[in-house]
Amino acid sequence: MSMARLSAEDANLEPKKARVDIQPILSFSDEDKIGTIQPHDDALVVTLRIGGYDVKMVMVDQGSNAEIMYLDLYKRLNLRPDDLTAYDSPLMSFDGNVVIPKGQIRLPVQAGSEVVKVDFIVMDAYSPYTAIVARP
Repeated sequence: MSMARLSAEDANLEPKKARVDIQPILSFSDEDKIGTIQPHDDALVVTLRIGGYDVKMVMVDQGSNAEIMYLDLYKRLNLRPDDLTAYDSPLMSFDGNVVIPKGQIRLPVQAGSEVVKVDFIVMDAYSPYTAIVARP
């Protein structure tokens, strides 16, 4: 019986593996529906990394035309009034009042592994959320 010998170079070869890029997807299974009433109209509220900080209570509103940051969050991120650029268009708050924004600021937002620059309009109004984004 003859045995083939592998050279040291051949013995160290490993099979090549195909590179697979996995893209994280925000999705829900039927298991996630347990205990909910369907169809539902609950808000999608997430935690996003904004300006290097994990920010909770961010509402995702696909129908929104603007990304909003409320003044409380702006202050907690240690941003100063002179970090804002002018933004003059009035907006409507949740309670139906017209609010003049304090200004606008561009900050990095991370959702999963993706980081994008987002222009937030800063508002001094009540909201149960810290910010509103059109999509994470």
